[in-house]
Amino acid sequence: QVQLVESGGGLVQAGGSLRLSCVASGNIPNFNVMGWYRQAPGKQRELVASIMSSRLKNFADSVRGRFSISKDNADNKVYLYLQMNSLKPEDSGVYYCHARHTVVVNEAGDLKKDEYWGQGTQVTVSS
Repeated sequence: QVQLVESGGGLVQAGGSLRLSCVASGNIPNFNVMGWYRQAPGKQRELVASIMSSRLKNFADSVRGRFSISKDNADNKVYLYLQMNSLKPEDSGVYYCHARHTVVVNEAGDLKKDEYWGQGTQVTVSS
């Protein structure tokens, strides 16, 4: 069983910074991609940033240049971080850690995708 646990959320003033952390533990597969999503009240969950490797990172246009994402492996766990700088009120929401493991299941190339989510951590940016 895989568990993703986020931490680091909180209340911060506009212009401030926060660092979110996510720890993946348990029977961890080789994740193909990990990322952070957020969901504001009344809105759909959206991708904030994702990482496949140190060179392959993706950011939402709204956070590019302000947020950074990184990943580390240690102690049979995977650590995912989101450094958020120059925060804006519109960055507020519940931030979720996400991981995906994709494998080819047969000679036809069919894929099996296992998705994992954390419970979320609240980020509130005051104006």
